[in-house]
Amino acid sequence: MFVVILVVGLNMVRPGPGPVPNEGGAAGTAAAAPGAAPDISQMTPIEAADRLFNRVMTSVSSGDSLAAQQFMPMAIAAYQRARPLNLDGLFHLSMLNRTAGNYEAALDNAVELLEQDANHLLGLAAAAEASVELEELDEAERYYRKILEIFPSERGSGREEYQMHATILEQLEAQAEAFLAGR
Repeated sequence: MFVVILVVGLNMVRPGPGPVPNEGGAAGTAAAAPGAAPDISQMTPIEAADRLFNRVMTSVSSGDSLAAQQFMPMAIAAYQRARPLNLDGLFHLSMLNRTAGNYEAALDNAVELLEQDANHLLGLAAAAEASVELEELDEAERYYRKILEIFPSERGSGREEYQMHATILEQLEAQAEAFLAGR
């Protein structure tokens, strides 16, 4: 993080021609170099938060723990700045906190989501997983039972966030059944 701040700071105070800001014209529409961080200064707070979420989760799934650790605090802070969050934003914040080992915060985010929609599958999943991490197994059991109770009807509701997180939902029913079978 220090190196990134140092490089950006040096580029800002360096004399001579610097990077050309993206003005949206023909010259300003060139894509960033592969692997370069996107310019989030031109995004809404939620767009920036979502972009950072995707960056962290991509890093986690590819095993790049250094990048995940580097962008995790920025992603969590970006969601805090983007409040009030929609249900998907609360789910993302819960996932980020759980991935960072902030299990209490992850559970709080999931509960906040469930206060807005008690049948939200992603919220129930986030609450169940955070409860397991906190060794609150009775609470986790309650969330997993609710998932199985409402899964077929809720899965077919056509929510946009269910489509965006289809992989999670594909595994959720089996995950709930496996947890409950072990109780």
